Amino acid sequence: MVSRSSNDAATVLAFDLGASSGRAVIGKLEPLRDGEDRAGAPRRLTVEEIHRFPNDPVQVGKHLHWDILRLLHEIKQGIVKAGHAGHHAVESLAIDSWAVDFGLLDASGQLLGNPYHYRDHHTEGMMEEVETLISREELFDSTGIQFLPFNTIYQLYALKKNESLQLQQADKLLMIPDLLRYFLTGIMLSEGTNASTTQLLNARTGKWDSLLLEQLRLPASILLPPVAAGTSAGSLSAEVCAELGVPAIPVIAVGEHDTASAVAAVPASEEHFAYLSCGTWSLLGTEVKEPVLTKQALDWNFTNEGGVNGTFRLLRNIMGLWLVQECKRAWDKAGLGLTFPQLVELADQAKPFAAFIDPDDAAFLNPVHMPEQIQAYCSRTGQYVPQTPGEIIRIVLESLSLQYRVVLERTESLVGKERFNGLHMVGGGINNRLLCQFTANAIGRPVWAGPVEGSAIGNLVVQYMALGHISGIQEARDIIRHSFPVDTYQPEQNEDWEQAFLTFQKVIGS
Repeated sequence: MVSRSSNDAATVLAFDLGASSGRAVIGKLEPLRDGEDRAGAPRRLTVEEIHRFPNDPVQVGKHLHWDILRLLHEIKQGIVKAGHAGHHAVESLAIDSWAVDFGLLDASGQLLGNPYHYRDHHTEGMMEEVETLISREELFDSTGIQFLPFNTIYQLYALKKNESLQLQQADKLLMIPDLLRYFLTGIMLSEGTNASTTQLLNARTGKWDSLLLEQLRLPASILLPPVAAGTSAGSLSAEVCAELGVPAIPVIAVGEHDTASAVAAVPASEEHFAYLSCGTWSLLGTEVKEPVLTKQALDWNFTNEGGVNGTFRLLRNIMGLWLVQECKRAWDKAGLGLTFPQLVELADQAKPFAAFIDPDDAAFLNPVHMPEQIQAYCSRTGQYVPQTPGEIIRIVLESLSLQYRVVLERTESLVGKERFNGLHMVGGGINNRLLCQFTANAIGRPVWAGPVEGSAIGNLVVQYMALGHISGIQEARDIIRHSFPVDTYQPEQNEDWEQAFLTFQKVIGS
């Protein structure tokens, strides 16, 4: 532990890795003043981004991989930059990232190969094959996890089916943040919120489902017992300290699934609330104390992922701003050179409700050319086929907003709540003000947008909880609410959006 004066702000370092970029963020938490206790006015948390870097997957032959060693290099650069920026008394650091992907290590602790990217095609058809061995009902009752073709269970089954030498030689499996943390500390731990996304963890026991692993003939020995978010995970190894010229900073296993961290950062004052973590993926749901394993949850393809503080995140994955990102990438290749703000402005000028898409249609998971795929969907469903970037982006944003309404209302039904007062929206997607307004219009109630860096902030506050600087999740949310701006969007044009919702439901067959 780094010594500091009682008058100094507590400083911690968060690495938040997304599917397209990563960032290193310094958090500083004001100390309690003389005579104050935690029942007084909330302290303030300040955040400083000290390093940002791209996270570009690499195509090697037929397969798509994460460049895991580049990510490790960038994390090391972030640690060094923290010192260069004058933050020498860092009390801890932690990593969060996307879910489901992993690395395999041999018996000597060496990485056997670059982790597959969840959009790689090697899992095609695996979900259907697994269902011939274990029914959807049985699998959901055991794990409570949404059926997505790239879940860890299907990745492992694909490796087994293809007689992967990596899987045959594997001694341990580590999820992406577990793996990067191991590279820094030499200590292997499996953090629970990320482990829960694998569709291999039993939702009732919080342990690996041995019967499920046996049925699929997957090696249980490679899986480490999951630990709770906030668990100490050692310190930077002597080798890393010598390489970087830094002290042995303690490392904490926070809510390492980025959505678990994002939900921890929702600045809600009420106990029961709905959230939307909006970025490359959109994840919409609520916190519950017990998993919801009903037939209706299965039919609606909801998930019960582990959350911070022993909760479950009852939510639904929605394709999210991946649709916009991939449209921009296609247009960049064509030389259009449109920025994201320019695309939003063009969408704002386009005709409303010209057509709709199902954002979660499998055709949009990893198409060669996203704009053409959207046009093909509109043509196939007998709708107007958009021609311009503005028209295409407007259709995407309106369809996402209407899908948010579908999922929000289904969340209310699953938890038996008549109506949430509004929707807390966190993450980089809130920079898209048109999407925020469309969402308020679609759901017919307020959207509270903020903070932007939800995952990084959640990472920070769980570190503070682990270090004893914050007493619990409610105090953390109080501090966040008083530290970062939240914009309120009120619904507009209700009648038009109600009619659009009816049409949208017909198009997607909801």
